[in-house]
Amino acid sequence: MINLEQKDDIFTLTMDAGENRWNTTFVRAFAAALETVEGSSGPAALVTRSADEKFFSNGLDLDWYRAPDDHPAGGDVGVFAAEFMALMGRIITMPIPTICAVNGHGFGAGFMLALCHDVRLMRSDRGFLCASEMLLGMVIPKPELALFRHKLPAHVFYETVQLARRWAGPQALAAGIVEQITERDDLLAAANQRAVELAPLGANREAFAAQKESLFGANASINSTDGAAHLLKNYAGRDH
Repeated sequence: MINLEQKDDIFTLTMDAGENRWNTTFVRAFAAALETVEGSSGPAALVTRSADEKFFSNGLDLDWYRAPDDHPAGGDVGVFAAEFMALMGRIITMPIPTICAVNGHGFGAGFMLALCHDVRLMRSDRGFLCASEMLLGMVIPKPELALFRHKLPAHVFYETVQLARRWAGPQALAAGIVEQITERDDLLAAANQRAVELAPLGANREAFAAQKESLFGANASINSTDGAAHLLKNYAGRDH
């Protein structure tokens, strides 16, 4: 379901559950792999990928979510929302650089997973990123909206969350959603190269994580009610 490998400073997490749909069992397997990564020390980076040629992650496990008793392998549906959101928050604040290799479709929760990474690379010839909730008659939860708002330009944000636009690789690159697009066979190598470049930033885990908390955590700098000029003029040599 989730495979984790390490070579030198690079961890590679491979989702290997077909379409990689999200249920509680999948969330917990992913979280368990992150414990190994977080328990390491020194320079490091994480690359997240899928073993499936067509799907990066096809979002929520809808069959399980709508009829959990018929799909007990998916786990406790009652705790899913909280555990899934907590996992996404954990990924976005990982104490090492994170790189996502989007090799195929990433819908809903799969798109969220990609956005929680520091850097996204995408296959150029196949696959869409899409927040599909509107298509499914679902309202996007506020934590997910906040994630998209933090990670996407304003016009891209609205097209994504309200109009459920599907972003193919070239369009996602032009919109600033992904950093790079490549041919399928080159995607993992490109992600690994980016990971090697960024891994030294993971040497100081405390500083790397602390700055992410300043960006995305409580009272985040990006959400401050005070303007940059006021903050600059009144800086007392420490953050409040």
